[in-house]
Amino acid sequence: MALPIENPAQQRRQRLSLTLLALIALALLAGLMTGSNGFAPLQFWQELQGEQAGLILGEIRAPRSLGAAAVGALLGLGGAIAQGLFRNPLADPYLLGSASGAGLGVVLVMAGATLGGWSLSLATLAWIERVGLVGAAFGGALAGVALTLSLAAGALHTLRLLLAGVVVAVLLGAVSDLITLVSPDALRGKQAFLLGSTSFLGWPSLGLMALGWGVALLLALRLARALDALTLGEESAASLGLNLPRVRLGLVLALALATALAVSQTGLVGFVGLVAPHLVRRHAPGPHAWLLWASSLMGALLLLGADVLARAVIAPQELPVGVVTAVVGGAYLFVLIRKRSLT
Repeated sequence: MALPIENPAQQRRQRLSLTLLALIALALLAGLMTGSNGFAPLQFWQELQGEQAGLILGEIRAPRSLGAAAVGALLGLGGAIAQGLFRNPLADPYLLGSASGAGLGVVLVMAGATLGGWSLSLATLAWIERVGLVGAAFGGALAGVALTLSLAAGALHTLRLLLAGVVVAVLLGAVSDLITLVSPDALRGKQAFLLGSTSFLGWPSLGLMALGWGVALLLALRLARALDALTLGEESAASLGLNLPRVRLGLVLALALATALAVSQTGLVGFVGLVAPHLVRRHAPGPHAWLLWASSLMGALLLLGADVLARAVIAPQELPVGVVTAVVGGAYLFVLIRKRSLT
């Protein structure tokens, strides 16, 4: 009896999954080895034997590295959903106004603290950064998506949804700029949000993001076949009996949850959600049930690598992780477009 021959495409997907998991493990180890002196493997082994090993590794570096992976997974998943929903490989998770809404929430909290006469001591700023800004960014991101859905009259038409997202992003961004003119001190919070940072990630935020990623992934996977049908066009998908408004609404909810959790914890980290699905499709294309999972792994790897670079390049200081992802991601897309334009 002849053994079944495995599909070559499936073999490529399996190899990519194993490769991503192995690279993520190596990146996590690199994150544990990266401290105030940059990437220092020898110092890492000494720290393991020291009295402060539990504090340095267990309470600072481990949750930060795992948190960076969780944020990257959320953005990778959001990017795969957005690109499938809008049938556009250049779509990113921030298209529906989540980023501008989160930015406005941050600015409102900072402006309220200033105009309300609060004394912005170091302790107050730390509390705002850890609790107040996270909640404001999360609520603002969800509010931005809700405003987009309201303007688009639900999720009846993809193009209307996309245009509504652009309008909401511009509008909320303008309101945020006006508030910073009235309260210049709020600009500090907005700037930190726009640059992105993984400095304040801890075990509680990691657990929250892991739970949110699981919920968003399960919801997206239930609609994966609908995403496959949408690649054929909306008319073809409708002819297959799909309730397109309901499908779009479910995808928007999964996208909103993933994006809101990511931006509330680290601020605006660009290019991860855009590049991660593209890299997966380039190396091992497949149905959306595979693409959603693999894009999460790719996003986790990309942001983990960016976090290690952000901490190691100019140690003991740190680069904003959003700047690193923008430079690396922008350079990658520039080279890719340049190569294609020459062929």
